[in-house]
Amino acid sequence: MKRTLLCLLAFQLVGCTELQQVVNQLPQGTTGIGNAEIAQGLREALNMGIEKQVNKLANENGFFRNELVKILLPEELQKVDKTLRDVGLGSLADEGLKIINRAAEDAVGEATPIFVDAVKGITFNDAKQILLGADNAATQYLERSTKTQLYGKFNPIIKNSFQKVGADKIWSNIITKYNNLPLTNDVNPDLTDYTTNEALEGVYTMIALEEKEIRTKVSSRTTDLLKRVFSLQD
Repeated sequence: MKRTLLCLLAFQLVGCTELQQVVNQLPQGTTGIGNAEIAQGLREALNMGIEKQVNKLANENGFFRNELVKILLPEELQKVDKTLRDVGLGSLADEGLKIINRAAEDAVGEATPIFVDAVKGITFNDAKQILLGADNAATQYLERSTKTQLYGKFNPIIKNSFQKVGADKIWSNIITKYNNLPLTNDVNPDLTDYTTNEALEGVYTMIALEEKEIRTKVSSRTTDLLKRVFSLQD
C-alpha cells in the first residue's frame, strides 16, 4: 500500500523515465535470511567441497597426481632425494615419494566421515561476516575449528597406512642407504607427523577450491539454499 501511494505521488511529480528510477530505488523488502540460515548455507558449501573435491583425494593418485596438494618430501629429506637420484637410485626415491602420498590418500578415505561430522557440528558465531569475507573464509573457519581435533584422528590412520603399505620399511631402507653414503649427515624425520599435516592441508585446499567456485560462479550454487545465501555476497 505504501509503495502504491509513493508511486502515485512520484507520477504527479516526474515523467515516466524519472518514475521508473524512483520505483527502482524503493525498498524491496528484506531477504528474510537470518544468521542461522546463512550458517546452514556455509555448512552446505563446505559439504559440497568434501563431496566434490575431497573425495577425489581418497582415490589412487588423488594426492600424487594433483599438483595442488601433492605431498613433497620434507625439507630435511630433499637432500636425500637429490643424493639418491645423483647416484642412480631415482626409482627408489620415486617409490618413497609415492608411498607418502598413498598414505595420505588412504587416510582421507577413512577420515572423510569425520570431516562430515565436523562440518555438521561447526558453529558460526558470525555467519554473515564469514559470508561476506574472503573466498575461502568458511574454509579458514573450518580449519581453525577442526584442525587440532582432526590431527588426532588423521595421525593414527597415517601411521597405520604407512605400516599397511610398507612405507615404514621403504623409508627405513631409503634412509639407511642414504646414511651409508659417504659425506652425508644422518637424518631421521618424523614422517607420520609431516604427512598428517600435509594431508590436512591438502583437504582444506580442496574444500577452499569448491567454496571459491560457489562464491564466484552462480552456476555452482546447485541448491535453493546456496542461491539464497550466496546471493547476499554478490
